[in-house]
Amino acid sequence: MAKPESAHAVWPEKFLLIGCGNMAGAMLARWLDCGLPPDQVTVLRPSGKPVAEGVAVVTQLDAPVAPGTLVLLGFKPQQLGDVAPGLAGLLGAGTTLLSILAGVPVERLRAAFPDCGAIVRCMPNLPVRIGKGVSILQAGGDADAAVRATATALCEALGLVEWLDDERLFDAATALSGCGPAFVYRFIDALGAAGAALGLDPQAAARMALATVEGAAISAGASGFAPAAMADAVASKGGMTREGLDVLDRPDGLAALLGETLRAARDRGAALAALSQKAG
Repeated sequence: MAKPESAHAVWPEKFLLIGCGNMAGAMLARWLDCGLPPDQVTVLRPSGKPVAEGVAVVTQLDAPVAPGTLVLLGFKPQQLGDVAPGLAGLLGAGTTLLSILAGVPVERLRAAFPDCGAIVRCMPNLPVRIGKGVSILQAGGDADAAVRATATALCEALGLVEWLDDERLFDAATALSGCGPAFVYRFIDALGAAGAALGLDPQAAARMALATVEGAAISAGASGFAPAAMADAVASKGGMTREGLDVLDRPDGLAALLGETLRAARDRGAALAALSQKAG
């Protein structure tokens, strides 16, 4: 498979990943595919397990982090209280912090790492691995235009980038884009199951559901039209599609269900952040 071209003329001088779980690993793999030199990357993980060819893995840091390093916090948010004390003294003003710790606001990151440089908060979703993800970004007041441009360029290699001016909306954005892929997966499964309930072979129905959603998403992204307009355009009056849309469009239908779904996810994010704050 040919590697995608990098969206960036210049990568940060050095990358340091503190932890490399599923999300951080997906981001790193995409960046490497886009041309990030692996010899510029170091991963700190207690297990010492290899990450990718050419990427250095260490089990501890023995010296201050070099200025110009972009430090990605890629561990579980509940581990912040354990990780920060040993790391904070090694991060100076020349380092930039990019955090993907769910539910941990910039203010708390600054308290945990008082001497580091700019802090950018990021919430990606798993499709970043194939360059089709969404990255929600929000930065503290110390992030200048250059820092924002670097964060934007890095995340554009992962897919769509959206900056938030108000950090209070982070849980809402996470509910939509961070949790959204799981909701879509559930919809695909339900669509296939509904087809099977009509008598189709279950495996064939599952394949058709997946291909239908994939094709519809690609065509929606390429069309330039609003998805609602596209739905109406293919729903002839009195036809099969319109009959089905009338069910989805009921007051208690799809919009109401998704509204309830996102509110539940958003509110749980706020609750988890509160618990994390108490634990820290």
